[in-house]
Amino acid sequence: MPWTGAPEQLEALEVLRQRLAASPYPEAAEDEATLRWFLQDRKLDVEEAEEKLIKMLRWRREFGADFISWTDVAREAATGKAYLHSHLDVSGRPVIVVRAAKHLTDASNLQDSQRLCVHLMDRALERLESANASSQGQEVQTVLGIFDLRGFTSANADWGFVRFLVDIFFLYYPKRLSQVLFVEAPWVFKPGWEIVKPWLKKYAALVRFVNVDEVRKEYFTPETVPEDFGGPGFPPKPK
Repeated sequence: MPWTGAPEQLEALEVLRQRLAASPYPEAAEDEATLRWFLQDRKLDVEEAEEKLIKMLRWRREFGADFISWTDVAREAATGKAYLHSHLDVSGRPVIVVRAAKHLTDASNLQDSQRLCVHLMDRALERLESANASSQGQEVQTVLGIFDLRGFTSANADWGFVRFLVDIFFLYYPKRLSQVLFVEAPWVFKPGWEIVKPWLKKYAALVRFVNVDEVRKEYFTPETVPEDFGGPGFPPKPK
């Protein structure tokens, strides 16, 4: 449901704004973009949007999401397991790349991985706002997620963390991921996917299994392809 500023949308927005102003999270009443997004997600049902918003705001406060700094996630980011790509894709979406083979379940602290995930998603949404502010075209509202599964083994299978990802994208970043690419998924990944797929319900349709060539040709220009998939600087220079 695109936001057109129709009378019924503006009416729902004002009602939701008033309810949030009287909630334990009055500051959220001024965040029009988030209010609009949750109203769109709930098809202008103010009560459902308010309920989902309150859950998200409570979670962010308890998790400390608004206070996660680069210092808090720098060590985890240094593993190279995930990053926010410096370019948008051809649809104008920010891109988060996850290198699954660099996430070692036994060597990873779950909370550190969770913080990095939230930090990257928040930075991606900030980039989205910035891109839309400078764009003269249609507003882009979603993020592309790319999971590089080359080299994936059972040592990388952290289903507890995957459950966290599913929960936060359903509950706290609803419909912000418009597509998820699984790149070069090996056979050892398939049994795990059969476990995860029911968790996603209808959103499993957002997942596409692709190869590197498809990522490079369908989602980026030659100048914007991540180095992992053959972009500028690929192959990397030997150290």
